[in-house]
Amino acid sequence: MAVAGEDPARPARVVSLNLCTDQLAMMLAGDGQLLSVSHLAYDPRSSAMAEDARGYHKNHELAEEIYLLDPGLVLAGRYSDRATVSMLKRLGIPVAVFDPAYSLDDVRARITEMGAALRQQERAAAMLRDFDTRLADLQAEVTRRPRTAIYHANGYTTGDRTLSGQILLAAGLANVASEAGLSSGGVMPLEVLALAAPEALVTGTPYPGASRSEEILDHPVVETLRHTLPGTRIADHDWLCGTPYVLRAIEDIAALRRRIEQEGQ
Repeated sequence: MAVAGEDPARPARVVSLNLCTDQLAMMLAGDGQLLSVSHLAYDPRSSAMAEDARGYHKNHELAEEIYLLDPGLVLAGRYSDRATVSMLKRLGIPVAVFDPAYSLDDVRARITEMGAALRQQERAAAMLRDFDTRLADLQAEVTRRPRTAIYHANGYTTGDRTLSGQILLAAGLANVASEAGLSSGGVMPLEVLALAAPEALVTGTPYPGASRSEEILDHPVVETLRHTLPGTRIADHDWLCGTPYVLRAIEDIAALRRRIEQEGQ
């Protein structure tokens, strides 16, 4: 995390520009400390805290609107609009920039970093203790790792070097994407998916309306796997950001593993 213009006092009127910082800030900020979150935080398809977000001012990540909010600290992601972040820094507004989380260790790091940025270290430490306890409970029961494919729109899959891949491993399943050389993710052709012969299939939840990118999920290969293998549809909002909500995703996938184990008995 990089912080520009840091104030030693606990910041007030905090504004978040990024979906992931939105949610961590909502979890860790003190009463009245967080003023505004991004419009993405309001979308239940991508935000695990859409209802909570309604209690905050909505912003659209524009430098002009952020400046008029008179923030004491702005929270941004590494890939937030560079022009907005640069302008806010030039105006002397403190900006904390957070990297994405690609692993469960990154989730821990982002919690710690957000606690430091908001001067809410005690809250962050308590959240970490709870996170580690719940994660240890989920991992203690793992015995065998069924081979599983994660398959998204456009035939995209994620491997072990991604947050969703780490969630899969933590839930006790093995990722066929890494077997196929896609440890950081990439497009998995249907032929490769079929030849991988996974024991389970995990797909995303379709968005409302028709989408050309999602048509591949209705292909006969995917449909056959979906109807012959144990599987589940994941809620994107639990997987996208490095927050404690990844534990809910791990719990969902762990339930799939237990179902596979029971059917194999």
